[in-house]
Amino acid sequence: MKLSSLALPAAATLVLAVALASCSSNTKTTTSSDSTATSAMTPEEKVARGKYMVSVLGCNDCHTPGGLYGAPDMNRMLSGSELGWTGPWGTSYPANLTPDPATGLGNYTDDDIVTALRTGHKKDGAPILPPMPWPIYANLTDDDAYSVAAFLKSIPPVVHAAPKILPPGTKAPAALVFPPPPAWDAPRNAPPADSTKG
Repeated sequence: MKLSSLALPAAATLVLAVALASCSSNTKTTTSSDSTATSAMTPEEKVARGKYMVSVLGCNDCHTPGGLYGAPDMNRMLSGSELGWTGPWGTSYPANLTPDPATGLGNYTDDDIVTALRTGHKKDGAPILPPMPWPIYANLTDDDAYSVAAFLKSIPPVVHAAPKILPPGTKAPAALVFPPPPAWDAPRNAPPADSTKG
């Protein structure tokens, strides 16, 4: 399946807008533990809701191989990508979101996943870099956030380590490159101090 000549630039434009917003967002974050979530859903309903949320939030677009090319490989669903995103932060890669303990989220609890979605930081404290639109996901309800976590923990683990983040100025083997912003779109506030670490 061929990607239309306008689809990739349109996707890159959308992701750029989200990335710039994530560099300057001061989203208030909250978390709640698995035991205090207000949901009355059964575990099966929670996983089904999470599958729906992952679909409508566009997670497969970046985190499933082939997603941005119009042919996602659902046998390797959410196992990360080797297509990088280059911007002022360097080059970042979509992580493996499957429950593989060595290369994915296998050592994350539901709370860890929800906290990452809401704060933009991984379990080890490292920032989640653009273009990951965590400031949008920070607004998920407890039910929706914990449903995403339940679904991610329910899918088959896939062993795949996404490439390491490359520092600014390092050429990536394969990456979508964000151009410098025009004057109108240039951030007026410096990104958070930790947004360029990785």
